[in-house]
Amino acid sequence: MEQVNGDTLAAARKVIAVHINYPSRAAQRGRTPAQPSYFLKPSSSLSLTGSAVERPAGCELLGYEGEIALVIGKAARRVGIDDAWSHVAAVTASNDLGVYDLRYADKGSNLRSKGGDGFTPVGPALIPADAVDPTQLRIRTWHNGQLVQDDTTEDLLFPFARLVADLSQLLTLEEGDIILTGTPAGASVAKPGDVLEVEVSAGGLTTGRLVTRVEEGTTPFADFGAGPKVDDVQREEAWGSREAAGLPAPASTLTPELKAKLESVATATLSSQMRKRGLNNVSIDGLQATRPDRRVVGLARTLRYVPNREDLFKTHGGGFNAQKKAIDSVNEGEILVMEARGEKGTGTVGDILALRAQVRGAAAIITDGGVRDYAAVAGLDMPTYFANPHPAVLGRRHIPWDTDITIACGGATVQPGDIIVADSDGILVIPPAIAEELVDDCIAQEQEEAFIFEMVKQGNSVDGLYPMNAEWQARYEEWKAGTAND
Repeated sequence: MEQVNGDTLAAARKVIAVHINYPSRAAQRGRTPAQPSYFLKPSSSLSLTGSAVERPAGCELLGYEGEIALVIGKAARRVGIDDAWSHVAAVTASNDLGVYDLRYADKGSNLRSKGGDGFTPVGPALIPADAVDPTQLRIRTWHNGQLVQDDTTEDLLFPFARLVADLSQLLTLEEGDIILTGTPAGASVAKPGDVLEVEVSAGGLTTGRLVTRVEEGTTPFADFGAGPKVDDVQREEAWGSREAAGLPAPASTLTPELKAKLESVATATLSSQMRKRGLNNVSIDGLQATRPDRRVVGLARTLRYVPNREDLFKTHGGGFNAQKKAIDSVNEGEILVMEARGEKGTGTVGDILALRAQVRGAAAIITDGGVRDYAAVAGLDMPTYFANPHPAVLGRRHIPWDTDITIACGGATVQPGDIIVADSDGILVIPPAIAEELVDDCIAQEQEEAFIFEMVKQGNSVDGLYPMNAEWQARYEEWKAGTAND
């Protein structure tokens, strides 16, 4: 096969990159675009296999993204999807490198953050486009010899022909132009001394491994332009997660002390105190529990399913979809709450994913839809709250759509970070801002009710006692002082 060389790079007048195109990446980012969007990289960013790339001096986050590159073979202007692939001469491997430290400086254009010299290595070999099925390509990336990205083009959000046709609506794609087609999940950060490799293959054909070595830059940025600047948000995005970036988990509103208090009071008391505050729609209704003997308190993580539509399930239902992302990111003590619209005609979680949630330390799963593999799910130590058992797979009625957003479950609105209290009496959603005050009032209410119960047990009438009048209130204060001294 023909090798990528200096002539290949010189022929590329434009390098166009797609933002998000793989379902696994969309799930990782938590957003799925309805249409493709693009940015330009200068042709001076192109380099060959074996080249070195600098992490600019003062920068921390050199991100890498293994991608499949399309090389245009003949000019394309206003071509249709059916004809678009004929305008592609070859495919090859590429690495869409960039520094997150400069994203703030040119939001939208990515010029400085992704346009540096050597930030677009391509090669080493060109696979003829007419020799492959564009839906059957495989992209793999290695970081210091470890496989970190491995995906195929079978379920792309935007197939390659659509990208070529779409771009050609407004601009002429010229011979030699290069289109970077997006990266799958697994992109991360490289440091000086690291070696990155990317390979594209199809059947028996392969580009070979595109090798890039990372070096430390030595020339600092001048003070007449934007300099490097990072924060924990950029670190999390660059590395793919807070955990991978070495960042601590965000501070929880559910302290051990608050959790212990909430565990000590009845859901009926919590419900009563929330009604006093005008909160009447905070119970998740109509569900049963696999472990009705359990009482759980935890912070909500959320997952939303939308009604199945076959074309959308094809792009959102497979791979590392929103359901798997939610399960695989739930943390110790958290409760995964699923919006299934009360649809009982299919399962929303089964034994393997429920087990994965338990292994990650989830306190519970709550869904207003069905559960598959009921016997196995019910056998887990982690409680699951659900509408009914059902044998059907997810795709019969649902598409896993997005995570960590405001949802509706069992008639209640649930936001990420809400405090969930669940037991055999029911499931309550508590706004974190009122939790401390609420539980203190609950403790006081239950102490009063313990006194009233004792007085009734001794034969006193409930008239004036329940609720307490001034006389009984005074006697209660004496009783409380006495119990405190015991």
